[in-house]
Amino acid sequence: MLRKWFKDEEGQGMVEYGLIIGLIAVVVIVALVALGPKIREMFDQVNEELDAIPSEGAAEAATNAGA
Repeated sequence: MLRKWFKDEEGQGMVEYGLIIGLIAVVVIVALVALGPKIREMFDQVNEELDAIPSEGAAEAATNAGA
């Protein structure tokens, strides 16, 4: 009976999947920590460029004010 319990492999696949998912999570966290500043810089640059573009409503108001 004890030998059967030690040879029982049910659930082994689930443990392996859990380990793989854990490893993937660690890799993703490390990548985000390493690339985080670069990603923030990229989004800040895009935000600044979008802020520099005048909106259509502001352009219309400027055109109508000059007419």
